Amino acid sequence: MADEVVDRYGHRIYLTDERWKHITSEHLEMVDYRTQLLETLRRGRRKQEARDPSRYRYVAGFRNLHHGCNSVVAVVKFSISDDGSHNNFVLTAYQKFIHSLAR
Repeated sequence: MADEVVDRYGHRIYLTDERWKHITSEHLEMVDYRTQLLETLRRGRRKQEARDPSRYRYVAGFRNLHHGCNSVVAVVKFSISDDGSHNNFVLTAYQKFIHSLAR
């Protein structure tokens, strides 16, 4: 099963159960924050990565995150499948304190 969301730019992005298991095994702080991850994809600011232009980082601020963090960061891989369909999926996500989002 996968969650699908549409970002503020109209792109469909998938979060598969396999990726969610990876995220929560590598970033324990995300275990109870799937909803915030999906919201980050829907409304977060997006920036293209310089080293890999097919990857984008989405960032959104939240209150009451894990141990003083104030934002969720999601890394999304954008690609086109052999059949021409878009395959945009979450690679990873984590929580972070970002000074510019501090209130």
